[in-house]
Amino acid sequence: MIKPANSPGSQSPPAADASHSEPSGLFKLLAAASAVLLIGLLFGASLWVLTAIVAASVILLNQYLAKTWATATIATRHGRNEELHVGESFSVKLSLQNTSRLPVVWLLVEDLVPHWATIHDPPTLKVTGERVQVLLLWPNQTRDLEYTVKCNRRGYFQIGPTVLETGDVMGLYRRFRVGTEPQYITVLPKVLPLEGYDIASPRPMGEIRMRANVLEDPTRLRGIRQWQPGDPMRRVHWSATARTGILHSKVYEPTSIAGATLVLDLHVETNPTNQEPIRTDLAITTAASIASSLMEQSQPFAMVTNGRDAADRIRTDGWRGDHRIREQAQRSAQRTNKNDRLRPVIVDVGRGPLQFQKLRTQLARLERSDGMSFAQLLIEAESRISSETTLIAIFQKATPETIATLVGFARRGKAVAAVINTIDFNEFGQAAGPLIAANIPTMQLADENSIRDVCRASVGSLRHS
Repeated sequence: MIKPANSPGSQSPPAADASHSEPSGLFKLLAAASAVLLIGLLFGASLWVLTAIVAASVILLNQYLAKTWATATIATRHGRNEELHVGESFSVKLSLQNTSRLPVVWLLVEDLVPHWATIHDPPTLKVTGERVQVLLLWPNQTRDLEYTVKCNRRGYFQIGPTVLETGDVMGLYRRFRVGTEPQYITVLPKVLPLEGYDIASPRPMGEIRMRANVLEDPTRLRGIRQWQPGDPMRRVHWSATARTGILHSKVYEPTSIAGATLVLDLHVETNPTNQEPIRTDLAITTAASIASSLMEQSQPFAMVTNGRDAADRIRTDGWRGDHRIREQAQRSAQRTNKNDRLRPVIVDVGRGPLQFQKLRTQLARLERSDGMSFAQLLIEAESRISSETTLIAIFQKATPETIATLVGFARRGKAVAAVINTIDFNEFGQAAGPLIAANIPTMQLADENSIRDVCRASVGSLRHS
């Protein structure tokens, strides 16, 4: 059996003989057969004696067959953890082998796929092929179960485990096993090219040339010119002055830091279920697109969110347990609705392709959470938000606490911009009003087509003191 590498929550499958039959049930059947045998012996009824012997033999034979069939079947998963893009497909292949000298008359095989990922239209995961089959395995025979999964949306998905069910031919016993460990698929969010990333932090030093000559970076020399009254002496270019005999001053390039800290609100109360998964995926695609643009410009970027990491959920919930009934194994592959995580998910500031890949993978695994509100997140993570980057808040619904916190950030000298993830212009207007009044650039994220334009904020509106 192939064991997935670095799979959160992975552990060895439960014992091979996970039986649904209770010891008390077997005792009752044997007790009934013994009673019939005793009555036949006492009253000299040979037919009753024969009936008791046959019944006891059938019970023991069926128990032996069920146990043998359950332990003799070995399931092997031919797959590994993968990282895919939206729209790509992957194949799942399982091999079922009967290692005994007896045929396995029936074996129900089900490879579990998260139910929540198949209920939308189109589904998040589109399954093509049969992932549930009933097989007949002859001695030493190997049968394959294979199907294909197409990834229509980003996410972190657990495929498996494989649940095996068998039993005797009379239905007296049923045996259940978890046959293989699951594999984990990361579907990265889409990245759209931005036509112009134009949100810059009003810091006096940085790396991107500004359109207006407001502040100059003394580390970037653009040229020299003749000295003019009012030029400080520290700007005098002494080499040119010595050559020409006339005072010359240095001219610096105006620059500004264009990095960003992306702050995403994924709280369930401000991201209603009736908008899912469209609005959440839209916000994450926007964040990934901004980070991609900053990576291409070699600018710093970071991410802070109150969502939960799906890898943490699977690590704590996952597929653990000795599943004595198939429904328990099915429930183990589903995600829990309750999550009280109070620690934000943070990707610290950095730059370059490796930083972008780390952030994009983390964005792929994000899910909504009910542990920390957006205002609480901003207060909790304030010390982790770099003062040299623009804070870009991406949210759906703005509570009074959220607006007050963002305005407070701006008044304390931080560069703040807001992206309101709503298609309703009235909702956008209500949330944007107080932010615009505080000179915070505010943009509406209506649909995927608006992602390319959402970051075209005026640089001048951010260059405030």
